[in-house]
Amino acid sequence: MTFTSFKNARIVRSGWLDEGGRRLDCNPYMSGALEARDTLKRLPVTEKLSAVTARIFHAGREARLWVNDTAHGVPFIGSSDVRVADFSALPLIAKRQVERNPLFTLGSGWTLITRSGTIGRMAYARPDMAGMACSEHVLRVVPNEERIPPGFLYAFLSSRYGVPLVVSGTYGAIIQHIEPEHIADLPVPRFDPSTEVAIAAKVDAVARARAQAVELLQEAASRLQQIFKLKPPTPIPALPKPDFAAVSSEAFRDRGDAYYYSARNAESRKAFDSVGANRALGDVAEVFIPGIFKRLYASDPQYGSPYITGGDVFELAPTSDKYLMKRVAAEYRLLLKKGMIVVQEAGQLGGLIGRSVMVGSYLDGFSCSNNMIRIVPKDDIDGGYLFTLLSSEHGVRLLSREAAGSSIPHTDEQRVKRIQVPWPSRKDREDIGAPAIRARELRDQACVWEQEARDMLEAKILGGE
Repeated sequence: MTFTSFKNARIVRSGWLDEGGRRLDCNPYMSGALEARDTLKRLPVTEKLSAVTARIFHAGREARLWVNDTAHGVPFIGSSDVRVADFSALPLIAKRQVERNPLFTLGSGWTLITRSGTIGRMAYARPDMAGMACSEHVLRVVPNEERIPPGFLYAFLSSRYGVPLVVSGTYGAIIQHIEPEHIADLPVPRFDPSTEVAIAAKVDAVARARAQAVELLQEAASRLQQIFKLKPPTPIPALPKPDFAAVSSEAFRDRGDAYYYSARNAESRKAFDSVGANRALGDVAEVFIPGIFKRLYASDPQYGSPYITGGDVFELAPTSDKYLMKRVAAEYRLLLKKGMIVVQEAGQLGGLIGRSVMVGSYLDGFSCSNNMIRIVPKDDIDGGYLFTLLSSEHGVRLLSREAAGSSIPHTDEQRVKRIQVPWPSRKDREDIGAPAIRARELRDQACVWEQEARDMLEAKILGGE
């Protein structure tokens, strides 16, 4: 083995080794946990996490029983889903399994922490998440509300002081884990009640705003269905089997893959055609897919734009420590701009492919993977309408059916431009899209409030007050 660089090396104090039980793996010393702990030691008051919580637990490992009907199932949040904004496509776990093991069920105001694989990703359980089921790969930190405001506890745990302390408890060589006992003694800073309440109020406002955004998107979808008199799409398990279709030879000349003509896609095409007044998507908005590019990152953020992948776009508040060089982002049209709609153009059918996100002020200026279709509406009214239409299940099916390829399907720009979409009157487009635009604004505001809450807390810690 040849040693090539000291880039990731650091000095470890002998006292840290003693305090860590002579632990010799790098993680506790590289995560910043010890510096965070030393900073917290300078504060007048800290308490152990176990002293301010009612419980820290996970659901326990057991086989999952999936169902397809909401009458018999509960939305199930996996460890990769805790930070996503849209829960509408979650799988359903059987109600009887959740009733048998109530540890699956989430409560509002809990802090959720991924505990295996990618450790330390956190979310604050919003009101709309209460009652949902959650994976055993996610720790539930349940605050004792008589001892600490829930929002304040989340703000600390998700801060630049809390995350390193949580991650430092990681163990395992291949698939890493943390258990409740690994974070039970984690120090939590305490301040005067007015400060803690003010920080918690910001976090709770974030939760309410995001929950309201979900309701607004549901309202937009409901308006779409009512105005167009659309029938809900048939659930995939309820579609006839075997799935076969008869098509004319003229239509077959355009595409030869069976999935394109499947019952689910034929149903959605028929639903949109029944509305009438269809227009090609490329005629009502600019549609393009950036080309493949070489990822050249800037060492100085001022010369780059934060770079995120297609999967990151679907999170509540994506972040990145990679900055794509500005000239690359500009040359390949990779920058996201407010008002744009981005659609996953590659991936496995039934996954994220075909799913959409509206770009608001938070994402404005990020650079994003070329594996996202860019749709640029003429204005916000058309943007809100098109997002509601394309993010409906019918819209997702018609976008995803345009993908082609045996291993990782990809979508062709010209085919997306030719998709026929209902184009009603300006008033109808506004009625349908207005709630979606308001939802986008609420999510943007929530990102600002969440960062303000962390900034308030980190300033108090840094001030040693």
